[in-house]
Amino acid sequence: MTSRDTFKILIAEDDADDRYLIEDAFAECGLVQQIEFVVDGVELMDYLNRKGEYEELDTKPLPNLILLDLNMPRKNGLTALQEIKSSPELCRIPVSALTTSKAQEDIIKTSGSGVNSFITKPVTFENSVEVINTLTHYWEDIVTLASDKVA
Repeated sequence: MTSRDTFKILIAEDDADDRYLIEDAFAECGLVQQIEFVVDGVELMDYLNRKGEYEELDTKPLPNLILLDLNMPRKNGLTALQEIKSSPELCRIPVSALTTSKAQEDIIKTSGSGVNSFITKPVTFENSVEVINTLTHYWEDIVTLASDKVA
């Protein structure tokens, strides 16, 4: 379990309206300080690999959870997911896919790529708050995540 003060969530989402809704839902839950956004798969991988504008994060811990939109420009979420899961440094970070799709073929395709959960984007603010509360409770309070620190 991780302290709410140190649990960080990186959200890869290209749609500004969706980012706004997600940020408001996190704020409603009192968790806005825990999130950071990137807008596409290229920026996501730069953030995780501490490249370009994210070099200054080199001494900071990686996020505890990634919420990943599957349909993004420049590099889609599935390609970024494959890169994350093939990296020894990044593969332990849980990834929850965010999508508007409920298609079984999309769920199967992402599950085979190493996604830890598949979340259909809520359409109302109330549902968004409920999903954020449930998601953060699960990943922060219930699950024990692998640590980068070895005792």
